[in-house]
Amino acid sequence: MSLIYPVILCGGSGTRLWPLSRSGFPKQFLVLSGDGSSESLFQQAVKRINSVGDGKVAIGNTLVVTNEDHRFLVLDQLREIGSINATLLLEPSGRNTAPALTMAAKCAGVMGQDQDPILVITPADQIIKNQGAFTKALQDCIKVVESESKAIAILGITPNSPETGYGYIQRSDIKDKNNAFVVNRFVEKPNFKTAQEYLLDGSFLWNGGMFISRASTWLSALKEFRPDIYEASEKAWQTQSEDSSDGFHFIRPGKEEFKNIPSESIDYAVIEKCPGSNFPIKVVELDAGWNDLGAWDAVWQVGKQDKDGNVTSGDTFLANSKNSLIHASSRLVSAVGIENLVIVETADAVLIADRKNSQDVKSIVSQLELQGREEKSLHRKVSRPWGWYDSVDEGERFKVKRIQVKPGASLSLQMHHHRAEHWIVVKGVAEITNGVRVITLKENESTFIPQGQTHRLANRGIEPLEIIEVQSGSYLGEDDIVRFEDHYGRS
Repeated sequence: MSLIYPVILCGGSGTRLWPLSRSGFPKQFLVLSGDGSSESLFQQAVKRINSVGDGKVAIGNTLVVTNEDHRFLVLDQLREIGSINATLLLEPSGRNTAPALTMAAKCAGVMGQDQDPILVITPADQIIKNQGAFTKALQDCIKVVESESKAIAILGITPNSPETGYGYIQRSDIKDKNNAFVVNRFVEKPNFKTAQEYLLDGSFLWNGGMFISRASTWLSALKEFRPDIYEASEKAWQTQSEDSSDGFHFIRPGKEEFKNIPSESIDYAVIEKCPGSNFPIKVVELDAGWNDLGAWDAVWQVGKQDKDGNVTSGDTFLANSKNSLIHASSRLVSAVGIENLVIVETADAVLIADRKNSQDVKSIVSQLELQGREEKSLHRKVSRPWGWYDSVDEGERFKVKRIQVKPGASLSLQMHHHRAEHWIVVKGVAEITNGVRVITLKENESTFIPQGQTHRLANRGIEPLEIIEVQSGSYLGEDDIVRFEDHYGRS
């Protein structure tokens, strides 16, 4: 029986889906499938790969490679799924997918001991509509890796249009007993004319970034093709630290060592060098309603369209409008006489774009970054490990927040140099440390935290705690905080 480790590559910021996707809450954590599902793309990816078992494979811990800043989003969404054993490999900085997979391969090799486990690798931000077809193709890939020494298998997506935004895989004409084809070559994103030729040719598939390989095979191939990445990754792995919380295991590679790893993708580092090498690579064709949701136009394509071709979400009204996507997050959005548009509303930003130009949303994000605008990274409502806060109003020398603290959670013991705070409890029971005093406040009760006072907010109850926080002072930035104690490793 083969030992399989699902590997979920959960990095990336999804800039083309701004303003809903932001670096602080990227697209893999959003619900975007358009089929009425309440599960995020990340949750779907985890469940999809864990369903590969057919009695002939043993499934080990799911290995989630993600940014250190997103670990609590991952944990919250894993808890919602339930019954998934996971190990989180936390990157201190983004170095692309080749180092990420190398960390997962090292981890699986240790956890799998002498079994040389098989890694099933997928991005966290894709849609697969036909689970049965996906599972069958994945099982065929596993058979390829089981039966051929040093083999790597890849899922190739059956193309249905001349797309210029994807890389392509050219396969051979002969299918083997595992429904796999030899990969002749990989080709970069083509122009439209070339993409049309590929579609007519019939031997070209889209590269969806889903791979199957033994852990030892990936490490050997990386060592041969990119020894610089291999050696730098080895140093980061050797300086790792480990800890656990609430049944989940965390592995943190050495921070400085990880930053020194050359940034490279799985494809460029290894996969595209495999045809004709000592590492045979084969492709299994996948026709299962795949979409990588690379832009708002793709979200419109997979969404549930009405009789006029419109896809709507939230509080919306349309009149005489066609083939458009309208997403309302926090208020009524109405449209009259529009066609082929994307309208996305959030509490602090609105996007209006021609559907065919939705790939260019990333240019808006670049402008926000150049200007240092907070809307690039954070929503008005910000997730935190203890709950969330929503900045509902602000002006000169004041800011008003609505704060929710999860049952059993608490903020850090902290102080601020430049602001004072008033707290009013509107729901639940708050335990408040205010200097040397510890007090309990119930609904409609309040307290004042002077500037420079050490304080903490905690919820010892079983129901969510909500407060209104009114800040006042000369500087109200989020970086005016000194942490003395913190349950989440931020002090």
